[in-house]
Amino acid sequence: MRRLLAVTVGLPLLLTSAALAGEATAISVASNGGSASATATAVGNSDSLAVAGATNGGRAIANSDAIGSRNGYASSRAVAMADHGLAISNSLADARGRFGGSAIADSESIAATIGGVAISNSRADARGTFFGHARSRSTSTALSEYGTALSDSHASSRGVFGGYASSDSDSQAVTFGGVSTSRTRVVSDARYFAQARSNGVGISHSGWNHRSRARVHAESRASHYGRSNANAVRIRVRW
Repeated sequence: MRRLLAVTVGLPLLLTSAALAGEATAISVASNGGSASATATAVGNSDSLAVAGATNGGRAIANSDAIGSRNGYASSRAVAMADHGLAISNSLADARGRFGGSAIADSESIAATIGGVAISNSRADARGTFFGHARSRSTSTALSEYGTALSDSHASSRGVFGGYASSDSDSQAVTFGGVSTSRTRVVSDARYFAQARSNGVGISHSGWNHRSRARVHAESRASHYGRSNANAVRIRVRW
């Protein structure tokens, strides 16, 4: 998918702006009565990309925000594509390092539809304090064909006093004429040289006139040289 985004950046109608050490890119393309809107914001050590495309009366909205401060780096990407329907993609990456701590946040959201509604939200938060390290990765994908697909992913991590925390959250909702919902929440917290890792995957697929829902929550906390791991997977398919 990153290769796809890299190729998309080379499209016409390119708007690029930089803020501090950040880089923001917004692309909006509409044809045949479509409506497209793309907004990208980058603050500090970060990269933000928003791409929206609509055709045949469709409406596409892409919003991307990235915040990287001190020893933190954030990367956010939002893509929305609509043909006749409505696609909304929101991505937020927030990484903040303080007092020698480091943080990395990576977020990607994709929404695409043909005659339906697709809404995708992705958020990654990372906090590193007092030489702690935190890494969060969040991906969300919503795809619909004459149906409604809702996908929401949130990854949060915090490392304190040399602790290491890692969170990975993946959410996917796909429907063909039905309703599909997927929500994933992943949290990891490590303190005092401890290590905490969390992984969560939620997948929801639905067929014509069917409803499918997947909810996932994974949480891991460790302290005082401890180690903690949490893994959760939920797959729901209805045809």
